[in-house]
Amino acid sequence: MNAVQTVNPLKKLQDYGQSVWLDYIRRNLITSGELQRLIDEDGLRGVTSNPSIFEKAIAGSNDYDEALAALEQEQDLEAMALFERLAIEDIQKTADILRPVYEQTERHDGYISLEVSPYLANDTEATIAEARRLWGAVNRENLMIKVPATPAGIPAIRQLISEGINVNVTLLFAQQAYAQVVEAYLEGLEAFAASGGELSRVASVASFFVSRIDTAVDALLQEKIKSATSGGERAVLNGLLGKVAIANARLAYQHYKEIYRSDRWHRLADTTGAQPQRLLWASTSTKNPNYRDVLYVEELIGPNTVDTIPPATFDAFRDHGRPRASLDDHLEEAYTTLKDLEERAEISLAAVTDQLVSDGVRLFADAFDKLLSTVEKRRQGTLAAPLNTQSYKLGAELESAVKAELESWQVGGKVRRLWARDASLWTGADENNWLGWLGITDDQLAHLGHLKDLASEVKQAGFSQALLLGMGGSSLGPEVLKLTFGPQPGYPELLVLDSTDPEQIRSFENRIDLANTLFIVSSKSGGTLEPNIFKQYFFERVRQTIGDQKAGERFIAVTDPGSKMQQVAEGDHFRHTYFGLPSIGGRYSVLSDFGMVPGAIQGIDVPHFLDVTERMVHACAASVPAEDNPGVVLGAILGVLAKTGRDKVTIVASPGIADLGAWLEQLLAESTGKEGKGLIPVAAEPLGTPEVYGADRLFAYIRLETAPDAVQDAAVAALEGAGQPVVRIGVSEPYQLGQEFFRWEIATAVAGSIIGINAFNQPDVEASKVATRKLTGEYEKTGQLPPETPIFEEAGIKLYTDERNAGILKGAVGPSPSLAAYLRALLDTVGPGDYLALLAYIERNGEHTTLLQNIRQLLRDAKHSATCLGFGPRFLHSTGQAYKGGPNTGVFLQITADVAEDLDVPGQKYTFGVVKAAQARGDFEVLAQRQRRALRVHLGADVTLGLAALQTAIEQALG
Repeated sequence: MNAVQTVNPLKKLQDYGQSVWLDYIRRNLITSGELQRLIDEDGLRGVTSNPSIFEKAIAGSNDYDEALAALEQEQDLEAMALFERLAIEDIQKTADILRPVYEQTERHDGYISLEVSPYLANDTEATIAEARRLWGAVNRENLMIKVPATPAGIPAIRQLISEGINVNVTLLFAQQAYAQVVEAYLEGLEAFAASGGELSRVASVASFFVSRIDTAVDALLQEKIKSATSGGERAVLNGLLGKVAIANARLAYQHYKEIYRSDRWHRLADTTGAQPQRLLWASTSTKNPNYRDVLYVEELIGPNTVDTIPPATFDAFRDHGRPRASLDDHLEEAYTTLKDLEERAEISLAAVTDQLVSDGVRLFADAFDKLLSTVEKRRQGTLAAPLNTQSYKLGAELESAVKAELESWQVGGKVRRLWARDASLWTGADENNWLGWLGITDDQLAHLGHLKDLASEVKQAGFSQALLLGMGGSSLGPEVLKLTFGPQPGYPELLVLDSTDPEQIRSFENRIDLANTLFIVSSKSGGTLEPNIFKQYFFERVRQTIGDQKAGERFIAVTDPGSKMQQVAEGDHFRHTYFGLPSIGGRYSVLSDFGMVPGAIQGIDVPHFLDVTERMVHACAASVPAEDNPGVVLGAILGVLAKTGRDKVTIVASPGIADLGAWLEQLLAESTGKEGKGLIPVAAEPLGTPEVYGADRLFAYIRLETAPDAVQDAAVAALEGAGQPVVRIGVSEPYQLGQEFFRWEIATAVAGSIIGINAFNQPDVEASKVATRKLTGEYEKTGQLPPETPIFEEAGIKLYTDERNAGILKGAVGPSPSLAAYLRALLDTVGPGDYLALLAYIERNGEHTTLLQNIRQLLRDAKHSATCLGFGPRFLHSTGQAYKGGPNTGVFLQITADVAEDLDVPGQKYTFGVVKAAQARGDFEVLAQRQRRALRVHLGADVTLGLAALQTAIEQALG
């Protein structure tokens, strides 16, 4: 919980008459003691389940393996029977844990819900029979049977209540349907009373699904906003966004109060002790990042209600929820909202809710299909690698230290504290504000419509390419997807531009058809320099090609709500704007729309990708013991080894997923490299034999099982045999890549806690941005960058550095200066535990990469030091944080060159070449301020020739 909070907001809800239930179940939650802790510490008073939750728990964990094996030995059960045996055991154990709550509240709370088969949603008699059977099989008074509020479900509800069976009515969206549900409940109670039943033992809730209404209505409103012909019309439509679901729920609550003030109800309650059928708010996670993440919980608090909350929203509300009596607020506004929706927006809420019920039944049935398929495959042992594997060999001493750290995490409840967004797990600053990524897959899976619609729209539009214009977190995740999955039939080829180098920009422009390309401008803050000037350049080029009126149709934006980029997108009439979550930092954003929108455009099956990823989310859940939690185990290894000096995390990834290394570079370096501490990620370094490596390495081998590389296999085996610590991760197939995104995010957060830093800020990235802005600002005023003088020049290659480094190097070079001598002087400073980084502000192409990789290998083999290679300016938003803020063990060779042919930035005096030069100089300035060992090598205009000369000089320097 936020350190500022003194009262748990979840428990505070009881003061307003609201009960908190958890929309989540899995065996480990029950057996680990986590459920009991939620009851004791958070005031949890009930639990709900559904097929999707069970499917994720069974597929994404080992919780059920032992039970499945035992059941298979007992008898050959088919999938439905197997699931029921597993589910009933979970439900019974949960009911037993909740029994004290049930008794203390006099049957008001303490319930666990189990759903009838969604296949029966339109069959009254079959629903009744199924409910009776489940009620008898579970045999617990505090069970509720979930029955949908379909036309066939409502008479089933009446019958079940008349038999004394508790019912949780699901899939309620419309007030009209709620009126029918209440009538069924009252009639059922009256019939039960007539038969001599004890009404005080019967309980029911009517579950109103909230956020799904806004998701559906907002999509219709957005379409109308696009075609609105007047400012007044747009204002009305905009004013309805995010308002309908809460208005609908508040008015339903007014109906609830009227019913339970009626004479009919009092006759029942006063004479028989009947309980009211409470309204339960379901689907209360916020699906739209424009809205506060606990919006639906905060706005629907009132007496005699229940809120069933999914884990991520549960933790978020504990951290920063603001309880108040809100359910009776703004009732006139609620009436007006629904009236304006019908009359002014011309949207039928009844039509929307009818469709939502239909969709809900289908989605529940689909989830049940998947659940039964998962159970059957688990039984047969053919479930295709539900979870990427992980193993490690670190040596006895390091393994003992890691085991001790994991025990500390278990005893200290630190996994739970992580999921609870407890900032004190790190530095007690604002870390709790940056953990939205914990629940993002669940949110995305509940809100897939916009991604499906976008994929379909792009395919039908027939774009040849999609060019993403971004930097750092907004570009590195999509780049992994682009290079892993490649072009998909019928979809545009995805390209990713994240360089201000004029040649790089020109190269991308030459690869695309301007008139038939979709541009994705991706920027969280909307204020990042590079995406803004990329947008200015390509928007002008498209405008020149197809005209002013159509240019905006070729652009979409992905940004945070309220950003400058949103304003730009609206002003230039972009085709779409998609939003990230403000509570997710850029490097943790790949599973949000920053990664999934480009993925959908590329033609990746995003629903499947996220669904497979969710299995890792479940495997890393708060209830999973630290030693069994794959993300926590990896994080403990990273953190413990960093503190012993093995802070060079060397990533070896199979060729088919090789670009994962670039994404991991940013995640690890930017998250942990600060305050003189941190991890130095080493990606794409050529593999060598064991003797070329020092004692400061940890190797992470991420192996694509469907396409392994024999050379990598042999090299990693040799390293392991030589005693180097190795973590092995097996990725079954590319669609399981999302599991690694999440595993490594958890691991990075854990490692940051162990190292003792804030894993979510990036103070030294901003320092470089400030230096760059200062230089570009000066250029705007004077038309030139400040003059600079090289410390040495030879054959067209110039050397630059700061005064401190210049003095050190000149002293080491002595009376016979040469390029090789200066390089030798720099390289002679490299000692054990140091690393070498090549920072190349040149075009990132195959030829340049090969030449730099050759230099990199030369340095590694000669110095036995870790080596890094980054192309500027992209590494500024990635490893640049660790280079400046991490341990002072880096030796930096910055490489710049003249611009052969520059490009103008529309609307600015500076050019792309000037921006790149300013970024390089700003970068170097901050390195110097941080007392780093650094030298800039300026190659001239012929980069290839210059790199060859540099390699020769390094060979001479190394002897």
